[in-house]
Amino acid sequence: MKLFQRLLVAPAALGLMAPLAANADVTPVSSESDLSSEVIQARVDGVEAQLGEIMAGQFSSSTKMSGKAAFILGYVDDDNETDTDEITGEYMYQLNMNSSFTGEDNLYVRIKTGNVSDHFKDTAQGTYLSATNKNGDVLKVDKLWYQFPVGDSLQVWVGPKIENYYMLASAPSIYKPVMKQFALGGNGSAYGSSTSPGFGVAWTQETEDPSAGRWAVSANYTAKDGTSSSGDKGMFGEKTRNFVMTKVEYGTPQWQVSLATSFKENGANGYDGYFHSALADHDGDITAYALRGYWQPEENGAIPAIQVGIDTATMDSPKAGQAEDTAGWMVGLGWKDLFMDGNRAGVAIGSRMAATNIKGGGTDPAEDNSVWEAYYTFKVNDGVSVTPAIFGGSDVEVDGKDYTGAVVLTEFRF
Repeated sequence: MKLFQRLLVAPAALGLMAPLAANADVTPVSSESDLSSEVIQARVDGVEAQLGEIMAGQFSSSTKMSGKAAFILGYVDDDNETDTDEITGEYMYQLNMNSSFTGEDNLYVRIKTGNVSDHFKDTAQGTYLSATNKNGDVLKVDKLWYQFPVGDSLQVWVGPKIENYYMLASAPSIYKPVMKQFALGGNGSAYGSSTSPGFGVAWTQETEDPSAGRWAVSANYTAKDGTSSSGDKGMFGEKTRNFVMTKVEYGTPQWQVSLATSFKENGANGYDGYFHSALADHDGDITAYALRGYWQPEENGAIPAIQVGIDTATMDSPKAGQAEDTAGWMVGLGWKDLFMDGNRAGVAIGSRMAATNIKGGGTDPAEDNSVWEAYYTFKVNDGVSVTPAIFGGSDVEVDGKDYTGAVVLTEFRF
């Protein structure tokens, strides 16, 4: 981007040389002392200042690009499957582009690809990685939205590819997961709308003391069928799968408690894949709640940050054998700068969303499921880190299977 900008500016700079030279001080030099480095530098600084003013007028936006690549080496030992516990080597590659047109707004574009398959893309089992991408080596636009402020307290988002948890005053979780089931303080209930067209707004209370407690309220809408112009769908059609979420939070930079409520019409809309498979064809409405809380120490070290999440959901008009109510929870501990500056560690345990009531009676084999993970991240340098992790689960999915596994994530950030 800098090279591109310089190529554009170069002709303008050359065109400026004549008028700049005409305005320059052409007083005859009386001695060699007048050609001191200070005089020359002052004149160069003057030319650069004038050129900078013209550049600022010519470019109303600035774009910054960053990205990361993840090498994934690991395996999963599934007790209900055979010959599927071999070590696999896969990858994910991501580019992030942020463009500002006013200095306060942001156009965000994420381009992503990867070849993750088999266990590490399995959402129902819970072995889906936070680093997973399953585009099959095809580079795709993964996220696209525009964010801008309204006054000092409001932020607004709108875009054709966005999820509800990006349109929040602040994140509901500070735990950094390896497995996606531990993201957002527990993935699969009120949070996680599936990438869709949507819009949202967030209000944050202004405080004179940055460390003081403050309230914040977020609300957003996403439509899974927002790109469909037929079948009474689209952004606001009667049959479109839509997702309305609100989040109320209170806290400081050190701690926070929040409650999110989600209303999902015409089906699960990216929700059913993370728990009981009997909901896979559920086409009714869902009401979900997510209670979150976290605390982190003022100084990094031996005392961990704590993240807690509790999720519940109620299904409207389920079929016989489908869940009427579900619940799940997680607790995560995270250490920053553990043993060495820049290194981190994490441990999480929980229970994936499972049915607590089933229409027509019966029990969910996964009702008492448990899942866990533990990892340590070595910071090689500012751009490279290596994270070995182990994980496992018991009584997951509808058939109550168990699994254990290990993975080594090598991430390159640039």
